[in-house]
Amino acid sequence: MTLEFPNPSRSFDEVRNAVRFIGHDGMFEVPFFVETTALAQSGRTPRSESDFLAAFDSARSSIQDVAREAYSNGRRASYTLTAIDFR
Repeated sequence: MTLEFPNPSRSFDEVRNAVRFIGHDGMFEVPFFVETTALAQSGRTPRSESDFLAAFDSARSSIQDVAREAYSNGRRASYTLTAIDFR
């Protein structure tokens, strides 16, 4: 099956210091996290939760592309996307 992102919701995870979002592979939910350091590469340096969520929203398409690539490299319980994944 193909990884899809039908639900646009996302949230800030303070413990992981990352933005959390969900992908779906058929009936399976696949949790993803984007580290704040990866979001800070977007040019403007985010400083608050709302800044990180806005940075995620503005880069959503490319983040989802990177998430699909990570998912295609092997199935895991969850995925954490770092700055290295966006190079």
